[in-house]
Amino acid sequence: MADKYKRGGVKEKSKPSDTGFKRMFVKSKNFLWCGSRRRKILVATAAFVIFWICVQYGVAQWYKAKHSDEPLIIGTTFISDYAESFSLSPEETLNAIFSDLGIRKIRLVSYWKDIEPTPGTYDFSSLDWQFAMAQKYDARVSLAIGLRQPRWPECHEPKWADIAAPESQWKPQLYKYLTAVVERYKNHPSLESYQLENEFFMKVFGECKNFNRQRLIEEFEMVEKLDPSHSIIISRSNNWVGIPVRQPTPDQFGISIYKRVWDATFTKRYFEYPLPAWFYGMLAGWGEILTGKTMFIHELQAEPWTPNGLLVTETSVEEQFKSMNAKRMDDRISYAIDTGMREINLWGAEWWYWLMTEKGDGSVWDVVKATVQETEVENLRAQAQ
Repeated sequence: MADKYKRGGVKEKSKPSDTGFKRMFVKSKNFLWCGSRRRKILVATAAFVIFWICVQYGVAQWYKAKHSDEPLIIGTTFISDYAESFSLSPEETLNAIFSDLGIRKIRLVSYWKDIEPTPGTYDFSSLDWQFAMAQKYDARVSLAIGLRQPRWPECHEPKWADIAAPESQWKPQLYKYLTAVVERYKNHPSLESYQLENEFFMKVFGECKNFNRQRLIEEFEMVEKLDPSHSIIISRSNNWVGIPVRQPTPDQFGISIYKRVWDATFTKRYFEYPLPAWFYGMLAGWGEILTGKTMFIHELQAEPWTPNGLLVTETSVEEQFKSMNAKRMDDRISYAIDTGMREINLWGAEWWYWLMTEKGDGSVWDVVKATVQETEVENLRAQAQ
């Protein structure tokens, strides 16, 4: 009995037994790891998948936290040709984007077919007034350049250039046009960056014929040499897991996010990608870890994805709202902010304006306007702290 007491008559406290924990651990281990080889493979695979997801989620949260103090930028793309397809005045549309919405970051396009309609003859008149209006509102311009630029059919070559032919027959003309564009705008005070060859490697969408990586490298080096003062952006398509680590390495990467599309292949109905916002944060995080470059959303779906390839003007507003409306717009912007990327360029400004001015529905326009205003307030508040 003496071994139960310490000196001085004080009872010795018995050490807590861990037998119960050990028993639980053994039971859990036996439950998970016993049985056939197939069962063990399934358990190991499940454990690896859970571990992999946790790592990817952690990378996404790291990226979001690292850039959380940076100002949030809400921008858009403007395409004069697309505004005209809605029978809108391009000048009035762009002016409303700047004056009413208050957007101060704009991506403009420089379609080869518009700038060089005949060989060796350049027409910069349309792009000139767009740059002039951007300067008037103190907006920053990211200029899309190259053969592949935003909007169907993606590659915008002039009729006289056969891009299905060998490169030697059209690439010298492409490079001359590209040089002319850079030389024209490289000293413009509103120019902030170039976006070179929009989603260059996306073979499944568009009517492009050439995806030669060496051409992209050559164009990148040429633009960098022509204008070393402005950054060059290269965009990737959405949802692919791969990280762009091969050449060329731009100053920044862009990514597109489309959530609700029309599945014309199997279901013949609208399909919503179930990817969480942190999936894109993970892509941005790994991109920065492996290349040292940040990523931004160069296209966030903010217009309808019409069924069966129909034009927006060929579908009813009711049908358009099945893939994008004011509620979806608000949700989509919140989703984009949750990715952790601090620049979000909304896609479809021409549609918002057409919906408001021609269809009498300003609900989508108002959501964007409110978002821009709230963002400005939050950015000013963060600067004051």
